Amino acid sequence: MKALVLCGGAGSRLRPITHTSAKQLVPVANKPVLFYGLESIAAAGVTETGIVVGDTAQEIRRAVGDGSAFGLEVTYLPQDAPLGLAHAVLIARDFLGDDDFVMYLGDNFIVGGISGLVDDFRTERPDARILLTHVPEPTAFGVAELDDTGRVVSLEEKPQVPRSDLALVGVYLFTPAVHEAVRSIQPSRRGELEITDAIQWLLDQGRDVRATTISGYWKDTGNVTDMLEVNRTVLETLEPRVEGDVDASSEIIGRVRIEAGAKVFRSRVVGPAVIGAGTVIADSCIGPFSSIAEDCRIEGSEIEYSIVLRRATVAGVSRIEESLIGHSVEVTPAPSTPAVHRLVLGDHSRVQIAS
Repeated sequence: MKALVLCGGAGSRLRPITHTSAKQLVPVANKPVLFYGLESIAAAGVTETGIVVGDTAQEIRRAVGDGSAFGLEVTYLPQDAPLGLAHAVLIARDFLGDDDFVMYLGDNFIVGGISGLVDDFRTERPDARILLTHVPEPTAFGVAELDDTGRVVSLEEKPQVPRSDLALVGVYLFTPAVHEAVRSIQPSRRGELEITDAIQWLLDQGRDVRATTISGYWKDTGNVTDMLEVNRTVLETLEPRVEGDVDASSEIIGRVRIEAGAKVFRSRVVGPAVIGAGTVIADSCIGPFSSIAEDCRIEGSEIEYSIVLRRATVAGVSRIEESLIGHSVEVTPAPSTPAVHRLVLGDHSRVQIAS
């Protein structure tokens, strides 16, 4: 069995962060979200992994390398444009060959991994297995309709009138039957080859498509709100560890990880929180559910429920929360200016100004 990991998307919902960085590499608890998926694939006993890459290919390659750090053998598969999930399967045909495979969206996050799902698929071998979860706004997802027995009846991508609240999670398992399906469908109204259309084609051909509704935690980390929520969830499982320097004037409370080379002076860090290597925290308060990456400087500031990326500086800011601060960003107070009144008044005007 092989794995196909999709990292070719533009990440438009995470702009401006993704103008200069791959969305799959935005960190959760100071580790790129993509790495959690790669670790799950390796834990499931799958080693041969194809990574579909687009405009951010070089950045993905630098981060993942040959995959050996994850116990994987990685092959990179260039995609000229993000033309749909089924298009990714189409261009990966030679790599996938006639093997079964798991397709994993590189910006998705599933607590608990996929080992059980892969084991079940290897045993049962339906033509396709999809993962579903109940969502409050199904119009933003691919949606599946099930009958009373739990059998998949239909699928539709981002329907205006959803037939259920069951959204497709970004992990799919396929036999080689899907290759005929992706060759047989036409681009959708969005101009993409939709994987939902390919799975619907399998259904229409009478092929065996099964669904598993997951009750565990899943997030598509495509926007800031979801990134912060995933960061919170991971930090709640954090094992406390202090390997950096903390002076006697500082206070560390709860589950806090301070990496080697980090320095904390005259500050308060309340967990769960993680402070990256080489980062300096001085005269500041770091509140719960905050991830401060490597080589940052936080001085005279308060930060809570936020993600701060590498080499960022926050100085003299009274309070920051629910924020995603990018690489090498500088956040400082605005200069104070005296109050002034600027007027253009017509003849015979009467004006009252409170001093």
